[in-house]
Amino acid sequence: MIRIFKNLKGRDWCFILICAALVVTQVWLDLTMPDYTQKLTESVSAGSIQMSEVWKNGGMMLLCAFGSMAASIFCGFFAAQVAANFAKTLREKLYDHIMDFSNSEINKFSTPSLITRTTNDVVQMQMLIAMGMQIIFKAPITAVWAITKISSTSVEWTTAILICVGIIVAAILVLVLLAYPKFKQIQSLTDRLNDTTRENISGVRVVRAFNAEQYQEKKFDEVNTAITSNQLFTSRTMGFMMPVMTMAMSGLTLAIYWVGAYLINNTEVIGRAEMIGNMTAFTQYALQVVGAFMMLVAIFIMMPRAMVSAKRINEVLETKQSMTYPEGFSDTVSTAAKGGMIEFRNVSFSYQDSGEPCLRDISFTVQPGETFAIIGATGTGKSTLVNLIPRFYDTAKGEILINGKDIRSYPEEQLEKIVSLAPQKATLFTGDIKSNIIYGSKEEVSDNDERISRALDVSRSDFVSELAEGIHAPVAQGGTNFSGGQKQRLSIARAVFKDSGIMIFDDTFSALDYKTDMLVRRKLREQLSDTTVIIVAQRIGTIRNADKILVLHEGQIAGLGTHDELLDNCPIYKEIALSQLSEEELRGKEAV
Repeated sequence: MIRIFKNLKGRDWCFILICAALVVTQVWLDLTMPDYTQKLTESVSAGSIQMSEVWKNGGMMLLCAFGSMAASIFCGFFAAQVAANFAKTLREKLYDHIMDFSNSEINKFSTPSLITRTTNDVVQMQMLIAMGMQIIFKAPITAVWAITKISSTSVEWTTAILICVGIIVAAILVLVLLAYPKFKQIQSLTDRLNDTTRENISGVRVVRAFNAEQYQEKKFDEVNTAITSNQLFTSRTMGFMMPVMTMAMSGLTLAIYWVGAYLINNTEVIGRAEMIGNMTAFTQYALQVVGAFMMLVAIFIMMPRAMVSAKRINEVLETKQSMTYPEGFSDTVSTAAKGGMIEFRNVSFSYQDSGEPCLRDISFTVQPGETFAIIGATGTGKSTLVNLIPRFYDTAKGEILINGKDIRSYPEEQLEKIVSLAPQKATLFTGDIKSNIIYGSKEEVSDNDERISRALDVSRSDFVSELAEGIHAPVAQGGTNFSGGQKQRLSIARAVFKDSGIMIFDDTFSALDYKTDMLVRRKLREQLSDTTVIIVAQRIGTIRNADKILVLHEGQIAGLGTHDELLDNCPIYKEIALSQLSEEELRGKEAV
């Protein structure tokens, strides 16, 4: 919990000190008011009260009350500033840190959990600071100060207040210890709830197509019911606090009057007026002490959940990146558009918590400007292999070289310029078509830029020109207003616009019809002849004209060569090919 406050900035600490000073001022004014009450009570008990004394003491009490109110208002203002700035800082640090995560770290936490930690957990910390800063300072200061003032006059009343405070603190500790594990479960269940909701909404078409609404509702209800049960337990547990506080306050008031009656009876008549005044003042002191702790109850209700949130936030911020990049800029590749040579040397890879490696002893070389294809059955590691090239993961064994240099020695920015990827799942971002094509560009790009026209031409995105707004046609979240084939073509256009020396198309042609597939590949050969192109595909027609074809089987190389060579020498490739085309079609040339 304490570690997370290291993220407070210097300005925030200044505001916290101001809040502390304002709280001390407020407590001093609050504890000064009983002094004037004591003077009035003594005068009334002695029968020597005068209106001038009433106006004087009453005016001072009002002045203290207004001063306390002003201090409280300003303290609340500065506390809100600290809370808002702290939440802003946490969100920025979490987002920046998460954006630097490799796929390994993302998989470790899961996307829904990272979203919850960046939003819900940060809100818990913000609420704790905004509501708690004044109260956390005020309660102990009020208790210590009031007890100090009382102890100088009466041991009996001091003992009564100490016993009351002890009961309150013990009750708070017991209830917090009971509730803390449940609050921890609530945050984990919130992750699951977000995950389930996200899955249901993103897959709503599949759910409806298979009439699985009741099944999905049952999954949601299970998580929702678990959260509800935990929240009911914590609410009921914390609900005991207020009755305990009320009983403590009532008991303390009774104890003060009981002790007061005893002391008054044993005091001479001449000193009884002073004793009655002390009892009135002590009653107000006691009520302020208990009142401060009653406000503290609200914070202790929030504290367990905030402690869990702080721990979850720190887990993300303190997670070290599994990948590091050198500083500077390498001169190995001076131009991003120059074709790159790729070499795998005895590469093996396995995912976290996976017993068996999904890639074993992979070795091959792709020459600059070549078209290199990868094929294999589902789950053989095709996407994993190409994800190693842009260094989404690091190899467990072996090394990957680009132009003779280990990719781990490339600065991150340069490696990103060298490699362009059109992923298996075509992802479009909210905005328009142009913003998606030029995505990641750090320069201003005009509508008439020839790179946009080239990218649309290579990807055969003819449908863009038919739209009323053209390249400014809106793109909904996730590209839901476009078909699967259209999204894949725009994804290809984005990769082409980047104009990298190495372009990877990870099963990016799967939603295209055969004719469009053929036309896109022909454009790639014509306009990207000096670019190294890697194509992952399931269709033989997509890869048959590649310069080299790599066949994967159970994470190992089963064959490497041209289409004709593999038909003669690789049974696995021939089996895949014959499942799609006849012997005559396989031996013939693809129509262009």
